[in-house]
Amino acid sequence: MENFTEIQEVNNTFGTWIEHSIQYKVVSSLLVFAICAFGLIGNVMVILVVLTTKHMRTPTNCYLVSLAVADLMVLTAAGLPCITESIFESWVFGHYGCLCITYFQYLGINASSCSITAFTIERYIAICHPIKAQFLCTLSRAKKIILCVWAFTSIYCLMWFYLSSVQELKYDNVTILTCGYKVSRRSYLPIYFIDFGIFFVLPLLLSAILYGLIARILFMNPLPSDHKNKNGHCKNSRHSTSTATSRRQVTKMLAVVVILFAMLWMPYRTLVVVNSFLERAYVDTWFVFFCRSCIYLNSAINPLIYNAMSQKFRAAFRKICHCAQKRSQRPAAHSVALTYSVVKDTSVIESTDHFTTEMEELTVTEDLLPEKTIMHKENTCRL
Repeated sequence: MENFTEIQEVNNTFGTWIEHSIQYKVVSSLLVFAICAFGLIGNVMVILVVLTTKHMRTPTNCYLVSLAVADLMVLTAAGLPCITESIFESWVFGHYGCLCITYFQYLGINASSCSITAFTIERYIAICHPIKAQFLCTLSRAKKIILCVWAFTSIYCLMWFYLSSVQELKYDNVTILTCGYKVSRRSYLPIYFIDFGIFFVLPLLLSAILYGLIARILFMNPLPSDHKNKNGHCKNSRHSTSTATSRRQVTKMLAVVVILFAMLWMPYRTLVVVNSFLERAYVDTWFVFFCRSCIYLNSAINPLIYNAMSQKFRAAFRKICHCAQKRSQRPAAHSVALTYSVVKDTSVIESTDHFTTEMEELTVTEDLLPEKTIMHKENTCRL
């Protein structure tokens, strides 16, 4: 029992064994499954939207794809095994499953933190240094940075293959398997605090500073007003106003992602830091479950933020769902449909419910028409 108590107090993210009640098993399993299912669908849609829609392939969205991949890794390597742990109260994936799952847990967590830091720096350069952004904030450079991020985190997390192991615990003449750490609690603390500083404290401090500078440039300057020349024509005022509004919208969305990352990771980070200074760790079942659920929710909520705060993402999500519904309901004989639009961006069409309703009544299918048919621009400026 002394050995069991010592192992139970190890600050293990997902490997502490506690006897669970039936109520806990039902609530935790259903809630974690719902969060993971919602997060898996949402993050997969984010990846599909950016990869399949040409105008969505921007440097910022590339970082969001990297974040979505990292969140998928967290949900599959941390969330889903938590369900089996709650139900069976024992590790069921074996020794190599323990090594790989622990590795991918930390890889997803650290890669998501680095992706957030990367798009924060990209936003700062794009807004505060627009001249440098022309050759620094490019799509090719964003892809190279993402490759470096994943290469660094993949190499950094290799240590968990040597620090993780399956442990056998004897409890009331029953053998319980847990996926835990080989090292003692004292040996683990320096590793944790280095990880805590590099992938949590440093990104948040950097994000706070950079978003403060962005706010000073972006939100304290008024939007450009409509100016006219002597002939009464507009001087690109609509374009400049639209650009400034779009920049504010994207910056607000990314700032919300960073804030939620800090808030939802704070309970677990605080718990581990506090337990580091206690003689006997605080491992209340429901509070530990709350801390874990916040981590899973952080990996699942980002697509919802994109849908709520970005018109382009919202339109692209609708387009994917609409196309999937059309394919499932498409008859055997294909009818020829005609359409005409003077709107430049298809997102405007998708975001207008009235126009979408009319299109559906006419049984118009966008995928039967060339892309250029939908992308005309109204160049006149009316007074």
